[in-house]
Amino acid sequence: MSSLFIFGCKTSENTTSTTTEQTVQVKDSLKTINETPKLVVGIVVDQMRYDYLTRFWDRFGDDGFKRLVNDGFNCKNNHYNYAPTKTAPGHASIFTGTSPKNHGIIGNDWYNKFEKQMVYCAGDTNVEPLGTASSAGKMSPHRMVSTSFADQNRLHTQFKGKTIGVSVKDRGAILPAGHSANGAYWFEGGENGNFISSTYYFEELPTWVQDFNAEKHAEKYLKTWNTLYPIETYTESGIDKNTYEYSFRNNETAAFPYDLKALSKDNGITSILKNTPFGNSLTTDFALAAIDAEQLGKDKITDVLTLSYSCTDYIGHNFGVNSKEVEDTYLRLDQDIARFLGYLDEKVGEGNYTIFLTADHGAVDVPKYLSQKKIPSGYFPMHQFEKDVKTYLGNEYGAIDLIENISNNQVFFNYESLKSRNIEAEDLAENLKAFMLTYEHIYKVFTREMLENGTYQNGIEALVQNGFNQKRSGDIAFEFDPAYISYPEKGSTHGSALSHDTHVPLIFFGKGINAGATTERTEITDIAPTISALLGISFPNGMTGKVLYKIIDK
Repeated sequence: MSSLFIFGCKTSENTTSTTTEQTVQVKDSLKTINETPKLVVGIVVDQMRYDYLTRFWDRFGDDGFKRLVNDGFNCKNNHYNYAPTKTAPGHASIFTGTSPKNHGIIGNDWYNKFEKQMVYCAGDTNVEPLGTASSAGKMSPHRMVSTSFADQNRLHTQFKGKTIGVSVKDRGAILPAGHSANGAYWFEGGENGNFISSTYYFEELPTWVQDFNAEKHAEKYLKTWNTLYPIETYTESGIDKNTYEYSFRNNETAAFPYDLKALSKDNGITSILKNTPFGNSLTTDFALAAIDAEQLGKDKITDVLTLSYSCTDYIGHNFGVNSKEVEDTYLRLDQDIARFLGYLDEKVGEGNYTIFLTADHGAVDVPKYLSQKKIPSGYFPMHQFEKDVKTYLGNEYGAIDLIENISNNQVFFNYESLKSRNIEAEDLAENLKAFMLTYEHIYKVFTREMLENGTYQNGIEALVQNGFNQKRSGDIAFEFDPAYISYPEKGSTHGSALSHDTHVPLIFFGKGINAGATTERTEITDIAPTISALLGISFPNGMTGKVLYKIIDK
């Protein structure tokens, strides 16, 4: 009797029909493995707290945020698992699947103790600007040391799958797109209102980008910003005219309406759009042009588009999280997302693409407002603190040059000075820690020894440790009391390990995504491994997150 082999197992010719059925099931399984989306879009809404979804839900249309939530998978208890919760670390962590501890982006900028100067997360003097003559174009992802899932997709597809990054902010376009992107584009603003790039990606701007810039899209948005609906219906925010908000330069009050054309001359011409929802609309315009010109999602090889909406962050900083301006911005962003989804349906095909939407951090309510509502909050006097640290060092050590830099809630020691005075870094750290803990409104202090050798599983301690990079971070890290910030007394900010900064949306939608929701804790570092598993590609090389299998398992 002759025999045959199926997957290495010898079986008789007379094998029952069960074997045939199993073989068909295996073939169907393999077919499913290879059915990846034509396009993956990672949307980051800068400074979007999770509760913006619930606060503004009743005013959203059916085709934007509601479509993503109702037809996708909503992670209601999604958090950042590290501090500082800032833009650059957030974007890097979303797409690399790990924290600053590993990918190296420890802030928007930070003190480089080897170069003895502050450095910018995406700044690169070795590249040239494109679309501008200014240093705004001298940018690249070279300071991010690990790969993104977009990098892994490029490797997996033999660089046939494209990656394009788009944002108003350079760091919002560059870091998500990774090291091997076909292009990353950001908005310079100013008189020209151009989207620009750098020679890191190519020698000249693609023709389609030059054409987009030549059409002066930004100028059409220099119009009056009034509320989308009657302002009296905006009941999910505070009063319009108050003392908690900044306005535009040379504008008397922070209250609707805003004549952007008239204000533009004193506010950077088209740069004023960064502080309005129209900057998000402009970003959408450019993203749609990129999909069309780059033919994203037009074949079976998965492409990646990273899309970061930055203007929500500028507006939140300027007006505060409880402002009418923020409410209007999200109602308008809902329309932009609906427009974007409709375009994907038309150009890529409904059911052929996968989206996730999240945020790079949240934000705190304006402490001045919280204080008036009897909620503990306030402002930390950073300049006075730095002076007091020097006074302490002078009294205790007879030297004020033991500290090289204090920034981003970190203290960097001057090791040359310590060595010349025979001062042990560990002793200085312990003594300075004790002093700092007596300082009003400093809540937690961590030494390098604690963060390098301690094992923290939860709480603020764990978040600070996950944000601590052994090579790039300082010798002491500290956190303020809850809802205390080092910031002007108007507008909102972020950066802490507290839930108003860590709790952000996470919605998966589209091909390969199960519909549903969960209140189980998920973390921002889980996004990249989940998308990687969906695509069947290698995980980013520094990944520490987990696959959210309930979202993609069938």
